[in-house]
Parts: sequence; structure tokens; C-alpha cells
Amino acid sequence: MSRKVVRSSKFRHVFGQAVKADQCYDDIRISQMTWDSNFCSVNPKFVAMIVDASGGGAFMVLPLSKTGRIDMSYPTVCGHTGPVLDIDFCPHNDNIIASGSEDCSVMIWEIPDGGLTTPLTNPVVKLDDLKAAIEELTNRVKELESKH
Repeated sequence: MSRKVVRSSKFRHVFGQAVKADQCYDDIRISQMTWDSNFCSVNPKFVAMIVDASGGGAFMVLPLSKTGRIDMSYPTVCGHTGPVLDIDFCPHNDNIIASGSEDCSVMIWEIPDGGLTTPLTNPVVKLDDLKAAIEELTNRVKELESKH
């Protein structure tokens, strides 16, 4: 006679409940670029997501209170000539976000308190031509790897 063995688990009687559609973000065109980074960043005011865009890179910044279906014409932050690879909010100011792109530039943006109402194309600070710095860093890493 075979006995059925049930593993004891503290999660055996825990069940999840799906979130309602009006509490989710829907119809956002998340970027298809494969890169080892997060495609979103969140702070107490906003959530930002890298999105597919033609003619360069863009990302979307939404107030946390705006949930549900996001219209395709919702304004984006766009100023890079290459795809955006990473974004991150400032830990000291919820309205400041930095973006790094494949075009070897880093841009610092200031998001208005209520969120975006028009596309944001002018960064507060633009750090251009970081290609030389990246190449130098890559060469030094290769030198260190070859020594070990």
C-alpha cells in the first residue's frame, strides 16, 4: 500500500489574489533592447519605464496615482540619439531622474510635480562624449583581468 507524502510548507495555505485592472499599468511599450539593467525605476512620487521610441531613446515617467490603460500619446522624456539603457531617480529629490544611453551620454532631467503634460526634450544637465571615458575604463578592466 502506497502512502501519499505531503511536504509540510508554511506556504501551503497561502493564495494570491490578482490585482484589478485599474490598479495596474496597461499598454506601455516597454523597450525590447536587451541590456543588463532595470527597465524601470520607482520613487515615492513616480514610476519611470524605458519605452520603445523611433529616432532615439525615450522613457516614460508616470505619477504613481496614474494607473490603468496608458494612452499611446502619453508624453515621454526624449533627448537621446540612441536607445536609453538605464534610468534612475535621485535619492534626495523625487523630481530628478538620470538616464544613460547607447549614444554614450548621460542626461539629468527634472520632472514637474504633477508629471509630464508635454514631451520633455531639454535636460537640465547633459554629459556628452563619455565614449573616451568608457573606453579607458574598459581598457583598465582588461589590463586588470590579464594580470590575474
